[in-house]
Amino acid sequence: MQPLHIALQPIGANILEEQLTAKQMNAEEVQDWLANQIAEQLGTDADEIDIRVPFDSYGLDSVQAMSIANFGKQHLGLNISPLVMWNYPNIESLSQFLAEELAQANLETFEI
Repeated sequence: MQPLHIALQPIGANILEEQLTAKQMNAEEVQDWLANQIAEQLGTDADEIDIRVPFDSYGLDSVQAMSIANFGKQHLGLNISPLVMWNYPNIESLSQFLAEELAQANLETFEI
Protein backbone atom coordinates (compact mmCIF):
# COMPACT_ATOMS: atom_id res chain seq x y z
CA MET A 1 0.00 0.00 0.00
CA GLN A 2 1.37 3.39 -1.03
CA PRO A 3 1.48 6.13 1.64
CA LEU A 4 -1.03 8.92 1.16
CA HIS A 5 0.54 12.37 0.86
CA ILE A 6 -1.67 15.33 1.57
CA ALA A 7 -0.58 18.91 1.05
CA LEU A 8 -2.18 21.15 3.64
CA GLN A 9 -2.62 24.87 3.25
CA PRO A 10 -3.38 27.20 6.13
CA ILE A 11 -7.02 28.18 6.32
CA GLY A 12 -7.55 31.35 4.32
CA ALA A 13 -4.48 30.84 2.13
CA ASN A 14 -6.62 30.69 -1.03
CA ILE A 15 -8.49 33.84 -0.01
CA LEU A 16 -5.21 35.67 0.61
CA GLU A 17 -3.85 34.49 -2.74
CA GLU A 18 -7.04 35.69 -4.48
CA GLN A 19 -6.81 39.05 -2.69
CA LEU A 20 -3.19 39.52 -3.74
CA THR A 21 -4.17 38.77 -7.34
CA ALA A 22 -7.22 41.03 -7.06
CA LYS A 23 -5.08 43.98 -5.95
CA GLN A 24 -3.57 43.90 -9.44
CA MET A 25 -6.95 44.06 -11.23
CA ASN A 26 -7.74 46.96 -13.54
CA ALA A 27 -11.20 48.45 -14.15
CA GLU A 28 -11.97 46.10 -17.05
CA GLU A 29 -11.10 43.03 -14.98
CA VAL A 30 -13.25 44.34 -12.12
CA GLN A 31 -16.09 44.87 -14.64
CA ASP A 32 -15.84 41.25 -15.72
CA TRP A 33 -15.76 40.10 -12.12
CA LEU A 34 -18.82 42.22 -11.21
CA ALA A 35 -20.74 41.06 -14.29
CA ASN A 36 -20.07 37.46 -13.28
CA GLN A 37 -21.20 38.11 -9.70
CA ILE A 38 -24.43 39.77 -10.82
CA ALA A 39 -25.11 37.08 -13.41
CA GLU A 40 -24.66 34.44 -10.73
CA GLN A 41 -27.10 36.26 -8.42
CA LEU A 42 -29.64 36.48 -11.22
CA GLY A 43 -29.09 32.98 -12.57
CA THR A 44 -28.11 34.20 -16.02
CA ASP A 45 -25.04 34.34 -18.27
CA ALA A 46 -22.49 37.13 -17.71
CA ASP A 47 -22.64 37.96 -21.44
CA GLU A 48 -26.22 39.15 -20.88
CA ILE A 49 -25.13 41.77 -18.34
CA ASP A 50 -24.65 45.29 -19.78
CA ILE A 51 -22.07 47.24 -17.77
CA ARG A 52 -23.86 50.56 -18.44
CA VAL A 53 -27.32 49.48 -17.29
CA PRO A 54 -28.22 50.63 -13.75
CA PHE A 55 -28.17 47.94 -11.08
CA ASP A 56 -31.83 48.55 -10.24
CA SER A 57 -32.76 47.56 -13.81
CA TYR A 58 -31.63 44.05 -12.96
CA GLY A 59 -33.98 43.91 -9.98
CA LEU A 60 -31.22 43.27 -7.46
CA ASP A 61 -32.58 43.33 -3.94
CA SER A 62 -30.70 44.34 -0.79
CA VAL A 63 -29.84 40.72 0.06
CA GLN A 64 -28.25 40.22 -3.37
CA ALA A 65 -26.38 43.54 -3.05
CA MET A 66 -25.08 42.42 0.36
CA SER A 67 -23.99 39.10 -1.13
CA ILE A 68 -22.05 40.88 -3.88
CA ALA A 69 -20.46 43.17 -1.28
CA ASN A 70 -19.41 40.14 0.78
CA PHE A 71 -17.91 38.46 -2.29
CA GLY A 72 -16.10 41.73 -2.94
CA LYS A 73 -14.62 41.72 0.51
CA GLN A 74 -13.48 38.11 0.11
CA HIS A 75 -12.18 38.43 -3.45
CA LEU A 76 -10.93 42.00 -3.61
CA GLY A 77 -9.95 42.45 0.02
CA LEU A 78 -11.95 45.68 0.21
CA ASN A 79 -14.71 46.52 2.65
CA ILE A 80 -17.50 47.28 0.21
CA SER A 81 -20.74 48.68 1.54
CA PRO A 82 -23.83 47.57 -0.41
CA LEU A 83 -24.73 51.29 -0.48
CA VAL A 84 -21.79 51.93 -2.81
CA MET A 85 -23.84 50.21 -5.51
CA TRP A 86 -26.26 53.13 -5.35
CA ASN A 87 -23.50 55.76 -5.36
CA TYR A 88 -22.02 54.09 -8.42
CA PRO A 89 -25.23 52.86 -10.11
CA ASN A 90 -23.79 50.57 -12.80
CA ILE A 91 -20.96 48.14 -13.32
CA GLU A 92 -18.95 50.60 -15.39
CA SER A 93 -18.85 53.31 -12.71
CA LEU A 94 -18.54 50.92 -9.75
CA SER A 95 -15.68 48.99 -11.36
CA GLN A 96 -13.76 52.22 -11.98
CA PHE A 97 -14.23 53.18 -8.32
CA LEU A 98 -13.17 49.72 -7.10
CA ALA A 99 -10.11 49.67 -9.39
CA GLU A 100 -9.05 53.02 -7.92
CA GLU A 101 -9.59 51.66 -4.39
CA LEU A 102 -7.50 48.59 -5.24
CA ALA A 103 -4.72 50.75 -6.64
CA GLN A 104 -4.78 52.92 -3.51
CA ALA A 105 -4.70 49.85 -1.25
CA ASN A 106 -1.79 48.53 -3.29
CA LEU A 107 0.12 51.82 -2.83
CA GLU A 108 -0.57 51.77 0.90
CA THR A 109 0.78 48.22 1.10
CA PHE A 110 4.06 49.31 -0.47
CA GLU A 111 4.32 52.41 1.75
CA ILE A 112 4.51 50.34 4.92
